[in-house]
Amino acid sequence: MEINEDKRNNIDIFSLKGRLDSNTSSNLETKIVDAMANGSKNIVINFEQLDYISSAGLRVILKATKDLKRTDGKIMLCAMQDYVKEVFEIAGFDTFLPIVPTMNEAMEKI
Repeated sequence: MEINEDKRNNIDIFSLKGRLDSNTSSNLETKIVDAMANGSKNIVINFEQLDYISSAGLRVILKATKDLKRTDGKIMLCAMQDYVKEVFEIAGFDTFLPIVPTMNEAMEKI
């Protein structure tokens, strides 16, 4: 999996490409933890080019959400393919995680 990092207006943006699973989820977790250690409170994760997410990937997103909440931070998820969004819906994560259709909308709402 590729993780492209960007920072705009004090918002860390992680754009994912490929598969977020047990083999790759630790890479994303490390990058999010590092961003938070460097003072980041607002994170956008762009799923536009993500082909697959497993329960290990969901765990990383859940942990990041909890960690950010403790610091009054926010996370926004955007641009999910239908089959990736369905995983979030089946797990019930869509009820407490903000998921928006586009990167622009994520940047506006965070």
